[in-house]
Amino acid sequence: RPVFRSSDWDYYEAINRRFADAVIKEADSDDPIVLVQDYHFALLPAMIREAFPKATIITFWHIPWPNSESFGICPWREEILKGMLGSTILGFHTPFHCKNFLETVDRYLESRIEHESSTVSRKGKLTLVQNYPISIQWPSPWQDSQPAVQECRASLRQSLGLPPDHMIGIGVYRMDYTKGIPERFMAIERMLELHPDLIGKFTFVQIAAPTRSALYDYQMFERRVRDLADSINKKFSFGNSPVICLKAEHHEPEIVNQYFRAADVCLVTSLHDGMNLVAKEFVISRDDERGVLILSQFAGAAHELHEAVIVNPYHIEQTAEAIHKSLEMPLYEQMERMRSMRSLVKSFNIYRWAGRMLIDAARIRQREKLMARISESE
Repeated sequence: RPVFRSSDWDYYEAINRRFADAVIKEADSDDPIVLVQDYHFALLPAMIREAFPKATIITFWHIPWPNSESFGICPWREEILKGMLGSTILGFHTPFHCKNFLETVDRYLESRIEHESSTVSRKGKLTLVQNYPISIQWPSPWQDSQPAVQECRASLRQSLGLPPDHMIGIGVYRMDYTKGIPERFMAIERMLELHPDLIGKFTFVQIAAPTRSALYDYQMFERRVRDLADSINKKFSFGNSPVICLKAEHHEPEIVNQYFRAADVCLVTSLHDGMNLVAKEFVISRDDERGVLILSQFAGAAHELHEAVIVNPYHIEQTAEAIHKSLEMPLYEQMERMRSMRSLVKSFNIYRWAGRMLIDAARIRQREKLMARISESE
């Protein structure tokens, strides 16, 4: 549950003001283009707008926007919304997040909302609220230097002491309660209960970099994850082949890429996510067009990667059967699904994401300058 403290809000406001002062000092014109990223800076757009009324401010919100009732519990809801509406363009990952934001503004602020154009008009200022699904770099930065898939597979199995034909699943997340790690482990447990023929033939590698480890709730969460992994390993122990291999440590992206290339299946089963780029990183790693992506319906990526095996991570039996289906999936089906997803990620990469926002900003900027000239001529 969220905890609201006025002292925290005071610090948040002060830090936003510090960044606003830095932007104002850095700007070399009265109409700068400013890109603001994520929930750390909800107040920043309005602060910059106050100093530079003609600025073009693009804000991108990297996490989901909740429905209006959920957001309404925040004591500073109006201040946050007013701050964000200082933006020229306000971007979210999905149309659903845009819809939630517009409904939240409609409920808590006096403004005019045009749903057809997805704009908010308030005190003579117009904000375009648009979805810009974020993506990753294509081609991969390791495309020309990464080991072959077969080499990655052999190396990982050898390092874990597994037979050459052993099947491997991979999950890559921060040690965070929103990522659905316990639910994923329980689904693997259920899968082995339903399909005991896979005991001793499948291992799931969970890379979970520690995060916010100083907080008690996160310490308890990590202990729960470790205890659950130990319990499942004891229940299905088979020789030297663990069911769950928990790696609660940081891994460099290039090493994670090799894990992706070695895996038969990748589980991206977060309980709540803005986009989740792990799904796209797995897809881009598979230039052999093999491997299966299991993807949570609550991740923004599910709105794009339709050829993934989509699951409700809260439904343990459904996820268990999805894992089994993926491990048994024919090669031709794997390749058809992967080929389609790779084509999408290639077309809609990080450069397209940034380009769309900048093109929209350029159009708005051009229109505003035109209207200013018309106004002056009158």
